[in-house]
Amino acid sequence: MSEHEPLQPLSDSQREALEEATTSYQAALTADAARWLVARGISREAAVTFRLGVVGDPHPGHGKFRGFLAIPYLDRNGKPLMIRFRCLQEHDHRALFHGKYMTLEGDAPRMFNVGAVHEAADEIHICEGELDAVILRMLGLYAVAIPGAKLWFARHRRMLAGFSRVYVWGDPDDAGAEFVSKVTRSLRTAKGVRLSPQIGDVTDTYLAGGRDAIFDAFKPKELVAA
Repeated sequence: MSEHEPLQPLSDSQREALEEATTSYQAALTADAARWLVARGISREAAVTFRLGVVGDPHPGHGKFRGFLAIPYLDRNGKPLMIRFRCLQEHDHRALFHGKYMTLEGDAPRMFNVGAVHEAADEIHICEGELDAVILRMLGLYAVAIPGAKLWFARHRRMLAGFSRVYVWGDPDDAGAEFVSKVTRSLRTAKGVRLSPQIGDVTDTYLAGGRDAIFDAFKPKELVAA
């Protein structure tokens, strides 16, 4: 999809199919998947709020994602606009001809947790990963996710242009640096958050140091203390 091509509204039948799939995958969340989420700092309440699930009985077109985590991109009313899939196995994904994260071919790139744009006041946070955005929301921060620099489009800039401060949480690697650079060049109110390469991304930082480690990363120390 072209960067300048506008998003097309979903049809009623598309919305119905997405809702059915999301509901089915929520109900199929396994104990193993729940433990996987908890090990990454995501509470049961957050999993329910974000309607995370597992592809148990795949809906049409989802067969190759059987057993994957289903991450729905919800609208401001909690209804799915698309679903992204994350392999839960720790193996060489490319050797098995799939990515760690996968999206249905033809799905337009969207912003994860778009409801935060409507709920936040003056500040908002952008992450590279959807589950990183879930972690920040658990901590009371309004956060969206754009999975990578190549999926940051002009429409995303327009959606966030009204915020007085936009914190950009790129992974501490070359791809993350590209992501932060692209967003901060696009938005004059955007500021990159520095994460330690020795620790890792938002989730790793949270697991290593909890709430304080996250707030220390983007807030002046005196504000954190206050």
